[in-house]
Amino acid sequence: MGDLDACSRALDEAEKVHALDGAHSHNGGWLRFDGSRLAEERGACYLQLGRPDLAEQALTAALAQPVSLRRRAAVLSDLAVLGAHRRDIDQVVHYAEQALGLADRSNSGFIGKKLDGLRGRLAPLMSDDRVSTLDHRIAALPPTA
Repeated sequence: MGDLDACSRALDEAEKVHALDGAHSHNGGWLRFDGSRLAEERGACYLQLGRPDLAEQALTAALAQPVSLRRRAAVLSDLAVLGAHRRDIDQVVHYAEQALGLADRSNSGFIGKKLDGLRGRLAPLMSDDRVSTLDHRIAALPPTA
């Protein structure tokens, strides 16, 4: 809802899951929240809130963790969006190319959708041939369901 302080408090509260012992961290039901996604979620939230400084730190931490191909591509896409926000073409291309490589390997509609979200932010950078080529490559991904 655009409230950075409330978002930070909620994410900090969620971090407490790391202090739970094994007996209390799983409730036996379908919900098995163990905190493994918190860095990427924190980064995505901060990016959405327009705080690239906080987002980059969290997203970089998420990349350092072992995550699935799909989750890694989501983090890479968010880092590319962060680059677009900063008008840093090198960052956009670097991370988007990696995410495209994962999209090609997985045929994941989710990754394609994340990259498609990047396309809307590329307009101010389209005069650069690398960005234009990147935009065309993202547009050529198979449509998502």
